[in-house]
Amino acid sequence: MEKLIVTVAHTGNVPTKAMNPHTPVTAREIVDNIKQCAVLGASVAHIHVRDENQMPTSDRAIFQQVLNLLDQERVDVIRQLSTGARGGENTVEWRGQMLDLNAQMASLATGSSNFPGSINGNSPDLIEALAIKMRDNGIKPEIEVFDLAMISNAKRLLKKGILVGPLHFNLVMNVPGSVEGSPKNLMFLADSLPEGSTWTLTGVGRPHVQLAAMAIAMGGHVRTGLEDVVEYEKGIPATNAMLVERIVKLAQAMGRAIATPEEARRILNLA
Repeated sequence: MEKLIVTVAHTGNVPTKAMNPHTPVTAREIVDNIKQCAVLGASVAHIHVRDENQMPTSDRAIFQQVLNLLDQERVDVIRQLSTGARGGENTVEWRGQMLDLNAQMASLATGSSNFPGSINGNSPDLIEALAIKMRDNGIKPEIEVFDLAMISNAKRLLKKGILVGPLHFNLVMNVPGSVEGSPKNLMFLADSLPEGSTWTLTGVGRPHVQLAAMAIAMGGHVRTGLEDVVEYEKGIPATNAMLVERIVKLAQAMGRAIATPEEARRILNLA
């Protein structure tokens, strides 16, 4: 079994300082969190950024600040940029404006789904345009799967040549309004992936640890961080370091070694 790739999703679009005072929102805070988690075993950083009002944004200049700091401080981590729907305008120009920056991966939702209070809207034209821009810039998409149809659409785009295999998927489970985070659903999604794919499990909220343990046992990889888990335990605010350390210890207890960034690049077929 391949070594485990741990991804840290340090900020996301939802957590605020009011929800959890440890939420990193400035470029400096984000990079400090990534550095700390890289030392603990995270080899991929799933990067969201916030504007001057601490609101989610896709602003290229702010992504550039984060990447510049990672370069200057020589942080060895795979940079994965978010093109998610909550970062402002729902256009390819806005959501894909950072895809010419120095990153190796970016998120690509291959369908639409529901968030608790809004729609995760991804039109066919927008999906294809983002995928083509990633391909043209040498960025590997991480296919964000909130429901089974997103796997089916990724297979269709692979057949059309818009996506290039082997594909990497992120199975996002337990977002209210999307696929429920259950063992049965995880096994079904994993079994539905194209042959030769790699995959990461993102368990949102309560079933996070149980689903992570399943993914580790099944040969998948795991994402953790404040984007997905705000409390470490009931009433105890989490930190990104605490969450990464928990997944690393869980993997070690299950006998699965942690991948370094160099090993993760090989496993993910990154140039």
